[in-house]
Amino acid sequence: MEAARVFFGLAAPLVVSWERKWFTARPGLTVLFTLAYGSYAIAPYIRDPKAWSALATAALLTLGCALLLRSSSTPALGFSITSSLTTGALSTAKRLGVVTIALAVLAGVWTAWETAPAVGDELLRDDTLAVMFSALLIAVFGGGTLVKAASDPVVEEVYALPNGQNRDAAIALIRSGGRSIGLIERGLLFAFLAAGQPDAAALVLAAKALARAPVDHVNHASKYFLIGTLASVIAALIMSVAARAAVGLPVL
Repeated sequence: MEAARVFFGLAAPLVVSWERKWFTARPGLTVLFTLAYGSYAIAPYIRDPKAWSALATAALLTLGCALLLRSSSTPALGFSITSSLTTGALSTAKRLGVVTIALAVLAGVWTAWETAPAVGDELLRDDTLAVMFSALLIAVFGGGTLVKAASDPVVEEVYALPNGQNRDAAIALIRSGGRSIGLIERGLLFAFLAAGQPDAAALVLAAKALARAPVDHVNHASKYFLIGTLASVIAALIMSVAARAAVGLPVL
């Protein structure tokens, strides 16, 4: 629990800062936020040098990213550096950013040197994790092959329609489907079904149905999305049932 609290507690401010684009827009705030939240994360373990090393790793990584991503419009960190190295492929700030990130990596390796091998070995030897992850990949990517095979006839029907507004609208809607949406859909469906939460999986389908509601007036597009969704459900359901049975869990 100690390692988990520190790891997630130090990763959280980095992820938040990345999403909010503070590394480029507010580098000073990013460093302060990482230090403040990181201090909260390691608070119960302040007497352990490893905890302070982990905080230093996060702070160095934050500072390095801020320097590396810094542009001419980025606010200063509160100090300036003058050097003749500003010419060339990398500016001084970016060079310092690379060096700082390298230091963060070294500090992180030293911090996790004792625990990481044990955790990694446990994960590598966990048969349940291996089965579930492999089944997830099959459901997500193999399910894509099933979706394509099932929906291709509908696509052929659309392209065979007479030229006109209905054909153009159907083609536009089908092209707007997006492969990434299907990957995420099958991944979520598998995760919820494999976890024994079919109600949550139903929410995924409901959310997609609401998003696709405006296409109901285009018959071929509706058929295309319906077939694709059903094929995704079948792929996720088959693999979740197989994975749960393989690890000794009830199939549903």
